[in-house]
Amino acid sequence: MSQKLKYALSGACAGLINGFFGGGGGMLLIPLLTRWAKVDERRAFATCVSVILPLCAVSAAVYLFRADIDLMAALPYLLGGLLGGIVAGRVFVKIPTKLLRRALALLIIYGGVRSIWL
Repeated sequence: MSQKLKYALSGACAGLINGFFGGGGGMLLIPLLTRWAKVDERRAFATCVSVILPLCAVSAAVYLFRADIDLMAALPYLLGGLLGGIVAGRVFVKIPTKLLRRALALLIIYGGVRSIWL
């Protein structure tokens, strides 16, 4: 299977997850890129960030057209996310990939446990 096809299928899987759950495609995309498509971990994390933005925008547009989004209620989260993204983008290159991988794993576990108990 060609690399381009692996990239496209990985993106499609991330898009499906984003569409179904309103986010989380990046949690799937990073393992797919690193393990299946053999992308360097740091590049996979960076690629994931650049891919997830348009995927989230498409998912948000679908929900917006269905009138399922209250933009004023979402504004504080958008502003906080913008600030967090700027800070993370600046310190990303200084964080060892091993720590990034473990932080992602803990985030996935935390999300899974919260989903089970809610």
